[in-house]
Amino acid sequence: MSKNLTKREEDYSKWYNELVVKADLAENSGVRGCMVIKPYGFAIWEKMQAALDKMFKDTGHENAYFPLFIPKSYLSKEASHVEGFAKECAVVTHYRLKNDEDGSGIIVDPEAKLEEELIVRPTSETIIWDTYRRWIQSYRDLPLLINQWANVVRWEMRTRLFLRTAEFLWQEGHTAHATEKEAIDEAELMLGVYANFAENHMAMPVIQGVKTESERFAGAVETYCIEALMQDGKALQAGTSHFLGQNFAKAFDVKFASKEGKKEHVWATSWGVSTRLMGALIMTHSDDNGLVLPPKLAPIQVVIVPIYRGLDQLDAISDKVAPLVKELRAKGISVKYDNRDTHKPGFKFNEYELKGVPVRLAIGQRDMDNGTFEVARRDTLVKETVGANEVVSKIEFLLDDIQKNIYKKAFDFRKENITEVNSYDEFKKVLEEKGGFISAHWDGTNETEERIQTETKATIRCVPIGVEVEQGVCMVTGKPSNKRVFFAKAY
Repeated sequence: MSKNLTKREEDYSKWYNELVVKADLAENSGVRGCMVIKPYGFAIWEKMQAALDKMFKDTGHENAYFPLFIPKSYLSKEASHVEGFAKECAVVTHYRLKNDEDGSGIIVDPEAKLEEELIVRPTSETIIWDTYRRWIQSYRDLPLLINQWANVVRWEMRTRLFLRTAEFLWQEGHTAHATEKEAIDEAELMLGVYANFAENHMAMPVIQGVKTESERFAGAVETYCIEALMQDGKALQAGTSHFLGQNFAKAFDVKFASKEGKKEHVWATSWGVSTRLMGALIMTHSDDNGLVLPPKLAPIQVVIVPIYRGLDQLDAISDKVAPLVKELRAKGISVKYDNRDTHKPGFKFNEYELKGVPVRLAIGQRDMDNGTFEVARRDTLVKETVGANEVVSKIEFLLDDIQKNIYKKAFDFRKENITEVNSYDEFKKVLEEKGGFISAHWDGTNETEERIQTETKATIRCVPIGVEVEQGVCMVTGKPSNKRVFFAKAY
């Protein structure tokens, strides 16, 4: 099996597109801008879902499901929200088709026009807050902590598998609280959940921060984010959590009776991550040989490949391997024994390397005679011979060590690619020659932010949380600034 992947240094974008397809993660569909997620890609997404879903439930959230269609009038109730999504909305105008009278095919029945158009959800705040008006009456109904796993549609002209598609999968949390502090605490809590997931499951270091006013979610008072750095020096927003204040509660008249008997509007949050995380996972760790997956998210953590001549040898190896497979699965390790006789071992080695399987075992007649396995790790491609009585503990060690090693590699890369600058000329030089995150002072104005973006294509990724105040002057205008922010070119 020849991988024939474009090298990252030659064309990073082409490398990414080829890898997604050749590793059997996803492909373009017959619907422009939409993708088919293939079984192997979906298996990774399912592992992400399972881990996140547990984290949500451990923090008191419950899952529900709301309609795909949103009445157009709902979107217009929150002015900044509709303005933020208006250009991305897919609109349903009719409810029936019919055969064309000239026999040329089917057409939209002009008599079947909807009284009110329906929007295919770009996000669910409006339909959910219309529902919450019925669910929330008293302080006893709060906090209301709901999550939804769903698909959304945001009409995109330039699409890219996982990173930007017209339809994508995600989760969206929507919560209601009695006080402003509780809602802010919730938004910050969920940001921490996302950061924990990114670093401990995806092995992807992230910076936690706050978006600038111009980059906030439409209708939010504050948007918190996690930002990651890809191997080509571009940033990727990996998740957001929004403090919505009382904007949606007021738009949809969601009030509760407080303990004192007063009618008050609730305070709200929303938060979400999407299949964009798949793109982040690929671009953070993978190499010129294919995917490199963190063991915690790998659909197959261990693959065993027999090397044999004749079916008698294959049967003997299979008998030898069966107890090992059983023992590994009993320990919760996902293992595949690939005894296909339609493909040679070399093909299989290439296939599993391309697909990023963390640990590969090979066993042939010589290994059978010596009581050994050849063990290879995907992250470093190092191979060693391990005794059969030690192989289980070796696999357990490797799965843990690979998870730590690829995180450290990504962390070190990010550390090397955060650059402090103090002048606009220096900023433009670093952006052009090195890339990565650039830490610089900014005067806090939309005008300066817009100028920088127009002139350099770099955006403020976030105002980092937990960074000490540092007095300085804006690199562009020379006006006072009390904190550095992170700039980068981004996906």
